[in-house]
Amino acid sequence: MSDYVAAERPPGRKLLFAILIGALLAVPLFAIYLLVYDRQSQSETARSSIAEGWGGPQTIAGPVLIIPYSEQVSETVNEAGKQVVRTNTVWRELTVSPSVADIKSDLKPERRHRSIYDAVVYEAHNTGTAKFALPADLKRFGVTIEQLALDRAELRFGLRDARGLFGPPPSVTIEGRRLPLQPGNGPAETEGSGFFTWLDAAALRERPIAVSFDYAFRGNGWLALQPQAGDTRWTVSSKWPHPSFTGGFLPTTHKVDDSGFSATWRVGNLALGSALVAGDLRAKAVEKPYERRTAAQLQAAGDYEARVDLVTPVDLYSQVNRSVKYGFLFIGFTFIAFLMFDVIGGVRVTAVEYLLVGAGLVLFFIMLLAFAEVIGFSLAYILAASAIISLLTAYSSAVLGSWRRGAMIAGLLTALYGVLYILLSLEAYSLLIGSLLLFAALAAVMYLTRGLDWSSARRLIDQAP
Repeated sequence: MSDYVAAERPPGRKLLFAILIGALLAVPLFAIYLLVYDRQSQSETARSSIAEGWGGPQTIAGPVLIIPYSEQVSETVNEAGKQVVRTNTVWRELTVSPSVADIKSDLKPERRHRSIYDAVVYEAHNTGTAKFALPADLKRFGVTIEQLALDRAELRFGLRDARGLFGPPPSVTIEGRRLPLQPGNGPAETEGSGFFTWLDAAALRERPIAVSFDYAFRGNGWLALQPQAGDTRWTVSSKWPHPSFTGGFLPTTHKVDDSGFSATWRVGNLALGSALVAGDLRAKAVEKPYERRTAAQLQAAGDYEARVDLVTPVDLYSQVNRSVKYGFLFIGFTFIAFLMFDVIGGVRVTAVEYLLVGAGLVLFFIMLLAFAEVIGFSLAYILAASAIISLLTAYSSAVLGSWRRGAMIAGLLTALYGVLYILLSLEAYSLLIGSLLLFAALAAVMYLTRGLDWSSARRLIDQAP
């Protein structure tokens, strides 16, 4: 048996009303998005504070050999109305990069905690050898060997944050003889930060000289190398199982597993686009690519460096941020279910009830962020989803006048939260899965409302005899 009863408003108006309320909920969703961004900024500030005094992200460079050389410079001056040519001796610096450099870095990572925040820091043990030689065609660089003050040479090592040096003093030896070190005066690649030593390089007149070095330093985030030698071999090993290799040069070989990683880079000076010998005039005429980097670009790996980042595999803020972007799916699917109960099942759903249900859905993301900072993302997701599903199931049962209908809402929400978790885990397929869900929802609404007159103020209600 069936008859017609008057409806308070047409189904089409109810649909527009639900859409309007859903659109209004975009405001708190956007506010949560800003909250996540703010908490992430606070987290980054806290991590920087945790690592303060330990050593910043480190870049190593060198060794390079700096040899002063004299040059006669003539200039014309005016004296008593006469042009006089004067010749003066000026001192310049010849930069000699090693022909071969073999560097090994052993990283020992450590998590440091403060309150709900943590940061990844490391201790690095750096060892290596380098071989220096003067080119046979030195005159092509505008310098003769007679101009070189080999007894006043300097060997320079670069470390971007020299405050990270710790433990035994760095050791630099030449042919078995240990040299005393001085602070600062590092290469330009590390903005002068590092250490150096004076040495008598007179042996270069006859043969190459070999240098060995050993030093330890602390850092956080990443370690990078600015290759300079004719043939640079850099080997990095660590027990950290989540490295990220970036920069202009990637490892030629690498191995990553649960026990850690090892990687080896091989870079030649032809790839660097620079000669092994450069004088003052040449250094001014040819601007190196890494010297064009601005301060804002230092966070990104440079085009002429090899770098390994010790990354945290799960960034809870990025996951929460991505989940907020799917908030409209939750609101849309849940409101569609309520709308179907309203226009088809004959259960009147008011604006306040839509708003309260929407508030519960929005609250999920706040609870997820709050719990994730303390207990981790996965457990926080389960806890927040369980709480919201329980709350909305009980409320929906009262609003819809049936525990069976409330159970249907519970099933819908459980499926939505389950699918969302899969979407967050399978980032590559999130668009595909999301589009299929929207297609399924649209098809279901079309099927259920295929006989509905959206503009009519009356509706058909089946009644049992």
